[in-house]
Amino acid sequence: MTIDPTQFVVHPSSGVPIYRQIIDQVEAMIVGARLREGEMLPSVREMATALGVNPMTISKAYARLETDNVVERVRGKGMMVRRRSPSGSKSQRLEELRPTMRAAVVRSRQLGLTDDQILELVRQILREIPS
Repeated sequence: MTIDPTQFVVHPSSGVPIYRQIIDQVEAMIVGARLREGEMLPSVREMATALGVNPMTISKAYARLETDNVVERVRGKGMMVRRRSPSGSKSQRLEELRPTMRAAVVRSRQLGLTDDQILELVRQILREIPS
Protein backbone atom coordinates (compact mmCIF):
# COMPACT_ATOMS: atom_id res chain seq x y z
CA MET A 1 0.00 0.00 0.00
CA THR A 2 1.22 3.50 -0.82
CA ILE A 3 0.22 6.51 1.23
CA ASP A 4 -1.53 9.28 -0.69
CA PRO A 5 0.80 12.27 -1.28
CA THR A 6 -2.07 14.64 -0.47
CA GLN A 7 -1.70 13.62 3.18
CA PHE A 8 1.47 15.69 3.30
CA VAL A 9 1.45 19.46 3.70
CA VAL A 10 4.36 21.85 3.39
CA HIS A 11 4.58 25.48 4.42
CA PRO A 12 7.28 27.21 2.35
CA SER A 13 7.27 30.33 4.53
CA SER A 14 7.53 28.50 7.87
CA GLY A 15 11.29 28.88 8.12
CA VAL A 16 11.71 25.08 8.27
CA PRO A 17 13.25 23.66 5.10
CA ILE A 18 10.69 21.77 3.03
CA TYR A 19 12.75 18.57 2.97
CA ARG A 20 12.83 18.72 6.80
CA GLN A 21 9.05 19.19 6.93
CA ILE A 22 8.62 16.05 4.82
CA ILE A 23 11.02 14.06 7.01
CA ASP A 24 9.20 15.20 10.14
CA GLN A 25 5.81 14.28 8.67
CA VAL A 26 6.96 10.81 7.61
CA GLU A 27 8.41 10.18 11.06
CA ALA A 28 5.26 11.49 12.76
CA MET A 29 3.07 9.28 10.56
CA ILE A 30 5.16 6.25 11.51
CA VAL A 31 5.04 7.03 15.22
CA GLY A 32 1.31 7.73 14.98
CA ALA A 33 0.74 4.42 13.14
CA ARG A 34 -0.67 6.22 10.10
CA LEU A 35 2.23 4.80 8.10
CA ARG A 36 3.26 1.23 8.87
CA GLU A 37 6.14 -1.09 8.21
CA GLY A 38 6.16 -2.26 4.60
CA GLU A 39 4.04 0.60 3.27
CA MET A 40 5.42 2.63 0.39
CA LEU A 41 6.00 6.36 0.24
CA PRO A 42 4.66 8.14 -2.85
CA SER A 43 7.14 8.33 -5.70
CA VAL A 44 9.35 11.41 -5.87
CA ARG A 45 7.42 12.64 -8.88
CA GLU A 46 3.99 12.11 -7.29
CA MET A 47 5.04 13.82 -4.09
CA ALA A 48 6.70 16.76 -5.88
CA THR A 49 3.65 17.28 -8.08
CA ALA A 50 1.18 17.05 -5.18
CA LEU A 51 3.17 19.46 -3.02
CA GLY A 52 4.28 21.77 -5.83
CA VAL A 53 7.95 21.48 -4.94
CA ASN A 54 11.13 20.60 -6.80
CA PRO A 55 11.66 16.82 -7.11
CA MET A 56 15.20 17.29 -5.75
CA THR A 57 13.66 18.45 -2.46
CA ILE A 58 11.72 15.20 -2.19
CA SER A 59 14.79 13.19 -3.17
CA LYS A 60 16.77 14.92 -0.43
CA ALA A 61 14.11 14.08 2.17
CA TYR A 62 13.92 10.45 1.06
CA ALA A 63 17.72 10.15 1.04
CA ARG A 64 17.88 11.42 4.63
CA LEU A 65 15.14 9.02 5.69
CA GLU A 66 17.06 6.20 4.04
CA THR A 67 20.32 7.23 5.74
CA ASP A 68 18.50 7.26 9.09
CA ASN A 69 17.15 3.75 8.38
CA VAL A 70 13.55 4.95 8.46
CA VAL A 71 12.88 3.75 4.91
CA GLU A 72 14.62 1.53 2.42
CA ARG A 73 14.80 1.71 -1.35
CA VAL A 74 13.02 -1.15 -3.13
CA ARG A 75 14.22 -1.55 -6.68
CA GLY A 76 11.51 -0.66 -9.17
CA LYS A 77 8.99 0.24 -6.46
CA GLY A 78 10.28 3.18 -4.45
CA MET A 79 10.79 3.82 -0.75
CA MET A 80 9.35 1.41 1.81
CA VAL A 81 8.97 2.01 5.54
CA ARG A 82 11.46 -0.16 7.42
CA ARG A 83 10.76 -2.23 10.45
CA ARG A 84 11.45 -0.26 13.61
CA SER A 85 14.06 -1.82 15.79
CA PRO A 86 15.37 0.12 18.75
CA SER A 87 19.12 0.24 18.93
CA GLY A 88 21.30 0.77 21.96
CA SER A 89 20.61 0.07 25.60
CA LYS A 90 17.66 1.50 27.48
CA SER A 91 19.89 4.11 29.13
CA GLN A 92 21.36 5.12 25.76
CA ARG A 93 17.88 5.52 24.26
CA LEU A 94 16.75 7.55 27.27
CA GLU A 95 19.79 9.82 26.91
CA GLU A 96 18.99 10.26 23.21
CA LEU A 97 15.49 11.37 24.18
CA ARG A 98 16.63 13.71 26.98
CA PRO A 99 17.31 16.85 24.86
CA THR A 100 13.88 16.60 23.21
CA MET A 101 12.09 16.14 26.53
CA ARG A 102 14.14 18.91 28.15
CA ALA A 103 13.20 21.35 25.38
CA ALA A 104 9.53 20.39 25.76
CA VAL A 105 9.66 20.94 29.53
CA VAL A 106 11.41 24.30 29.12
CA ARG A 107 8.78 25.40 26.60
CA SER A 108 6.01 24.17 28.92
CA ARG A 109 7.42 26.26 31.76
CA GLN A 110 7.62 29.29 29.45
CA LEU A 111 3.93 28.77 28.74
CA GLY A 112 3.22 28.75 32.48
CA LEU A 113 2.07 25.15 32.68
CA THR A 114 2.27 23.29 35.98
CA ASP A 115 3.98 19.93 36.46
CA ASP A 116 0.58 18.24 36.68
CA GLN A 117 -0.56 19.87 33.43
CA ILE A 118 2.64 18.82 31.67
CA LEU A 119 2.35 15.25 32.92
CA GLU A 120 -1.32 15.08 31.93
CA LEU A 121 -0.41 16.23 28.43
CA VAL A 122 2.29 13.54 28.18
CA ARG A 123 -0.19 10.89 29.36
CA GLN A 124 -2.74 12.14 26.82
CA ILE A 125 -0.19 11.90 24.00
CA LEU A 126 0.84 8.41 25.12
CA ARG A 127 -2.81 7.31 24.93
CA GLU A 128 -3.12 8.81 21.44
CA ILE A 129 -0.08 7.00 20.05
CA PRO A 130 -0.11 3.21 20.30
CA SER A 131 3.15 1.52 21.29
